[in-house]
Amino acid sequence: MTSSASTYDVAVIGAGLVGAAIARELSAYELSVVWLEASDDVGNGTSKANTAILHTGFDATPGSLEGRLVPRGYELLSAYAAEAGIPVERTGAILVARDDQQAAALPGIQRKAQLNGYHATELISAAAVYAAEPNLGAGAVAGLTVPDEAITCTWTTNLALATDAVRRGVDLRLEHSVLAVHVEADSTLVRTSCGDVRARWVVNAAGLGSDLVDRMLGHDRFTITPRRGELIVFDKQSRSLVSSIVLPVPTSLGKGVLVSPTVYGNVMVGPTAEDVEDRRDTSTTPSGLAMLVAAAQRLVPALAHEEVTSTYAGLRAATEHTDYVVEFSGAQRYVVAGGIRSTGLTACLAIAEHVVRLVRESQLLTLVERPALPTTVRMPNLGEAYPRPYQDDDRIAADPDYGRIVCFCERVSAGEIRDALCSTVPARTLGGLRRRTRVLNGRCQGFFCGSEVAGLLDRGVGAP
Repeated sequence: MTSSASTYDVAVIGAGLVGAAIARELSAYELSVVWLEASDDVGNGTSKANTAILHTGFDATPGSLEGRLVPRGYELLSAYAAEAGIPVERTGAILVARDDQQAAALPGIQRKAQLNGYHATELISAAAVYAAEPNLGAGAVAGLTVPDEAITCTWTTNLALATDAVRRGVDLRLEHSVLAVHVEADSTLVRTSCGDVRARWVVNAAGLGSDLVDRMLGHDRFTITPRRGELIVFDKQSRSLVSSIVLPVPTSLGKGVLVSPTVYGNVMVGPTAEDVEDRRDTSTTPSGLAMLVAAAQRLVPALAHEEVTSTYAGLRAATEHTDYVVEFSGAQRYVVAGGIRSTGLTACLAIAEHVVRLVRESQLLTLVERPALPTTVRMPNLGEAYPRPYQDDDRIAADPDYGRIVCFCERVSAGEIRDALCSTVPARTLGGLRRRTRVLNGRCQGFFCGSEVAGLLDRGVGAP
């Protein structure tokens, strides 16, 4: 609920997946929650650009916090996705060994999966690898199947969590960059670029900036080193070339480049892994893209003949630690959730559950469940495995705008764009519209529809 007083019960910093999940989890209690985000939209940082894989946690470090929270997050997010209409396709995954040394590593990975409580993996021969994925390049000698790995939509997940939180009364404040944090006797003063906010508790889920906020409270627990991952998205015509997530066998140099279908009907190849200094540097590079093109042609040779729809890069919040940093400071009434790397999408609901458990167990904040909560939001479907509005005759008959296509590459209708501009957490920019509808994301990258989409945005919420 929105605070009528000058001091909120909790301030959550960061509106990525983890911050959104925490804000939503806190909104289930009789608390006033303010939610601060430096950007002009939710999910506009690390959370908007990743591989969008729902992980089982089979390869996490046994006994680590990540190893505990990823499987729990898989369970929670799978259930939430079904309720909220988030597209999920359980494609399964295959780790493909390409030499005897990699093949020898597969039984160890299987044992690790078993230690993590996942027992569905299966060691398979090269013939079985090619039977499952006949378009793979030559050289596979063995494989390990992970049948419950899945692909999903990170944008819809972030927005669903944010929408639920706001509908439950969380006070979302965009473009509120945190400048300083001062812990006082009974509350904490958070100075932002748009004024001061006071709260009794602070939860830091600031992603790439989580170490900076942590230092504002006097800690030196970790340092974020942005790790840039570039990816290539191939045209929808390539979708039949890959049916599952194809993973390399991890080495000492990292997890390597994967090939995966997407819920939008494309094929994705990546990511690279390059540490950078600039926490905003999501540019792609000639060397990175050249490496990915070569990897794509080696892994699935037929991709050499497919068109590239888009390229993009995301930044992972890498730290000097091998695990998440989720710690509680009772004297400061403060929790940090930092160093959440590529598994953050899967683990976000479990991280939120864990954070609230830490607060509850401290007995420093009374948590009383709200007797009634709004029904979970039902999100517009962005996935190709489920009916889209332009395919729904009854919906079009009731509202012809759902039959008027604006973006022909992605089959996005005027009705969907209108809904995105008028939703609980509305789109305010072209990027926001992309993440809510897929508009501008197709083969022409907005060449055909860009002007009309910009006009709709201009009339809806002001100039982008």
